[in-house]
Amino acid sequence: MADEAPYEAGERVAFTAEDPHVYTREQWNARAPRRPAKVLSKAPDHIIVHHTATANSKSRSLAHAFALSRAIQNIHMDRNGWDDTGQQLTISRGGFVMEGRNRSLKAIRAGDLAVGAQVLHHNEHTIGIENEGTYTSKAVPGSLWKSLVEVCVWLCQEYKLDPGSAIVGHRDYNNTSCPGDVLYARLPTLRRSVAARLEGGPPSQSTSHADDGSILPPLLGPLDGLG
Repeated sequence: MADEAPYEAGERVAFTAEDPHVYTREQWNARAPRRPAKVLSKAPDHIIVHHTATANSKSRSLAHAFALSRAIQNIHMDRNGWDDTGQQLTISRGGFVMEGRNRSLKAIRAGDLAVGAQVLHHNEHTIGIENEGTYTSKAVPGSLWKSLVEVCVWLCQEYKLDPGSAIVGHRDYNNTSCPGDVLYARLPTLRRSVAARLEGGPPSQSTSHADDGSILPPLLGPLDGLG
C-alpha cells in the first residue's frame, strides 16, 4: 500500500507507479493540522505541478526530504496561516515522495480528493505536487524528474485522467512564476512521458541534465490558496 513505505537511514526507495512508496506524515513527523482536510467524493480533474522556490540543495538524503516536509508545513501553517501543508504530495530533489496535506493518501487510493490549499480558487478540483527546488533557470535533477513522471502516472491511473490535458503548471491557474520557467517548459515532455508509461512503456529514464547545486534563498514563496 502507498502508506506502508519502509524507511531506514540512507535507504533509497525508487518510486514507481506499480509500487508507490509514499512516505507518510507520521514518518516525516508532521504536526497535527488545525482541522482535518475536507475530502470530496470525486476525482480531481487536473494535476498541478509546483516548485517550492527553495534552495537547490545538493542533499539527496531521506533525512533532508523529511526536513523539507516539516519546513513546508511550518511555513504554510505559521506564515501563511493555513490549516496544514497546502499540497497533497511533495517530491524531494533526491526523488523521495511524501504525503503533504492530511488525509491525502487515503483519498487518492479511494479515488477521492483531500482538498488542499495549493491553487487559489481551484482547490476543490485539483491535486498538487510540490517539487523541491527553484527552476527559474536551473535544471531539474534526474532523481526528482523520474519520481515526478511516476507520481503523475500513478495519479492518472488512480483518477483515470488523460495526462495530455490533466497535467498543468501552477501558473496556468494563478498569477505566479511557479513552477519556474525551466520546469514549466518541460511539462509537454512530462505529459508525453506519462502517456507512454500509461500505454505500457518502461519506467521513465531521466533526460535531465545535472543541476549545479547553486544556492538560492532558503525560503518558500507563499503559494496561492486557502487554508
